[in-house]
Amino acid sequence: MRNPRILIVEDEPKVASFIKKGLESSDFIADLAKDGLTAQKIALSASYDAIILDIMLPGMDGFEVCRQLRKQNLKIPILMLTALGTIEDKVKGFDAGTNDYLTKPFEFQELLIRLRSLIKRFHDDSKQSLRIADLELFIDSKMVKRGENKVVLTAKEFVLFEYLLLNKGKVISKKEIAEKIWESKLDANTNVIDVYINFLRKKIDVGYPKKLIHTHVGLGYVIKEEE
Repeated sequence: MRNPRILIVEDEPKVASFIKKGLESSDFIADLAKDGLTAQKIALSASYDAIILDIMLPGMDGFEVCRQLRKQNLKIPILMLTALGTIEDKVKGFDAGTNDYLTKPFEFQELLIRLRSLIKRFHDDSKQSLRIADLELFIDSKMVKRGENKVVLTAKEFVLFEYLLLNKGKVISKKEIAEKIWESKLDANTNVIDVYINFLRKKIDVGYPKKLIHTHVGLGYVIKEEE
């Protein structure tokens, strides 16, 4: 099993270095981001097991970073680490989507215990999944990974892809997709299904040698490993 990968978002060099060294000595892989905008970009482009997120950051504070990541359907655990220790701040953090809250100053062992607990709980909640080739879809956490890369899908894209994957190897007609995903509310001449399939292809297949989404002209679509 690979070592857990953590994103540390902290603009104080001494604190960031202290956490990074401590995690790496405890068999974690740790990356650093010094501001909110950079953290948001990195978190959405790489695969992490958890984020340690400071609140007082330049550019975009931790609350807003957390809100934006949750809006993008990022489901991984977030541990807020901050000098702001009031009940109001904690409520604001949980409302933004954090999973836990640790106030500075802190003992590293407490941070480690909290972090390991969050990761274990997340993986326990995400065990139910669907697989094909190097892709895995986690049903409960609504997360998709291809290899080590996280695939960010909108809610409708996720539901459509999950349905196709549940029926992998079977050609699904547009009529069936319209009934199951859009509840038959689509106009007969609309190309919305083709558009969404194209969205999925760009996110799931582009850049990978093995294609998973296939069209059977006049019949529908199927998820299968490319022969």
